[in-house]
Amino acid sequence: MACSRYEYVKSYEQDDSILPNVWIVIRIDGKKFHKFSKIHDFEKPNDENALNLMNAAAIAVMEEFRDIVLAYGQSDEYSFVFRKETQAFKRRSAKLLTYVTSLFSTNYVMQWPQWMKDRKLNYAPCFDGRVVLYPSDENLRDYLSWRQADVHVNNLYNTAFWKLVLDKGLSNQQAEERLRGTFSADKNELLFQEFGINYNNMPAMYRKGTILMRKRLELQPGDKTRQVIVPLHDDLISSKFWKTHTELLGKYTPGSYKTTAELPRLLTNQLEQQFENQAIIS
Repeated sequence: MACSRYEYVKSYEQDDSILPNVWIVIRIDGKKFHKFSKIHDFEKPNDENALNLMNAAAIAVMEEFRDIVLAYGQSDEYSFVFRKETQAFKRRSAKLLTYVTSLFSTNYVMQWPQWMKDRKLNYAPCFDGRVVLYPSDENLRDYLSWRQADVHVNNLYNTAFWKLVLDKGLSNQQAEERLRGTFSADKNELLFQEFGINYNNMPAMYRKGTILMRKRLELQPGDKTRQVIVPLHDDLISSKFWKTHTELLGKYTPGSYKTTAELPRLLTNQLEQQFENQAIIS
């Protein structure tokens, strides 16, 4: 671009470069998603397809940003963890935040028909975001533990609440009054005694959220491994998780992923896209 006498206005831009050697976390949240989920008839207390739509949009973000080592999602939020030494967008906070938020939002809309089937998207969802920096590994682990603890508290309450409303016929106000002042043990007892539900047997995605990580996948013994983004529903709070996935806090190299179970749809979609891209190239 040619220089002009107006170019001085660039000096008004603030330097928002992120400090070096810190974990960068970008968390996005749905704006007014209570209303959005009601209008689009999300299943209560959890809509599996809606959650996987969030996961699919997050995978698209990770495919664009190779420096994201882990993403964690639950309900209408997702956190993206960039490795400490990333130089993406020269570590400019506004660039990272706006790109991640807009990329997630557009993929949420584009992939809506694939996951929500015959439910029409009546209006575009909106997501806000923030950038938070964590100087130590312990700080990062505590942040992710905080978000996973939030899943447990909210999902246990919502499960009990909606069972009272949908199965017992209580009004929203009556259900709130019934649960007011109760502890986790009380809600677990209510679910078991009145509905025969063992909360610990509910799908792990509902109770623990979704962890997205890069892994090397071997489809058949002896086959060339493929790098994919794997959805896990594990306990982030325990030390066992971090001992199992040592690459997260160490020198980052995707670990291996082995499973005897049927591959989740989020994985098969990635593999199909990889095969399509190979066919186009060849």
